[in-house]
Amino acid sequence: MALRINDTVPNITVETDQGSFALHDFIGDSYAIVFSHPKDFTPVCTTEFGAVAQLKAEWEKRGTKVLGVSVDNVEEHRKWKGDIEQVAKADAFFPIVADTGLELSKAFDMLPAEAYLPDGRTPADTATVRSVFIIGPDKKVRLMMTYPMSVGRNFAEVLRALDAVMATDGVPIATPANWTPGEDVIVALSLTTEQAREKFGDVNVVLPYLRTIKDPAA
Repeated sequence: MALRINDTVPNITVETDQGSFALHDFIGDSYAIVFSHPKDFTPVCTTEFGAVAQLKAEWEKRGTKVLGVSVDNVEEHRKWKGDIEQVAKADAFFPIVADTGLELSKAFDMLPAEAYLPDGRTPADTATVRSVFIIGPDKKVRLMMTYPMSVGRNFAEVLRALDAVMATDGVPIATPANWTPGEDVIVALSLTTEQAREKFGDVNVVLPYLRTIKDPAA
């Protein structure tokens, strides 16, 4: 079964360049982001992991842990981090899962069940392993993104999406297109306008079903 929004992520034990741990233990009481990559020592992936490294302060500010995934072994990951740090001019502080047997990739439905790693494999053999999962403290999937091999991820959007997930988690609001923190948010349809006014104060009724308020967290 494919993982869906609000599914609990499988609590598998993974080996990383920073030791082995169960996914639920790694997440703990934090939000977490899992970034998967086709293979070590590939150009797009190196720039992407470099972007993750450069955003260390942003992840920390949001209390969010980050976990990389690639199909090579621990020793390769450690060597690759030297390249990542050279390109990014930043510490590659996050662990990278050595998913050599595709256990995590299959558990998260990043690859077909029959996928395998042939000898002398190339990035094309794991072309579908380029995904982003935002996971809540309750270990449930909040958001998923999947990119093709040729398209590097926009980490400003990953941060924006994380902010939106955190802003709306357990609160009867939603975020409009292109929202960033501090901008107005949308009242959930589960609330009447009267209930929204009681809870949030001023409500701007744009349409009967489109009502906005100031960002409660601003």
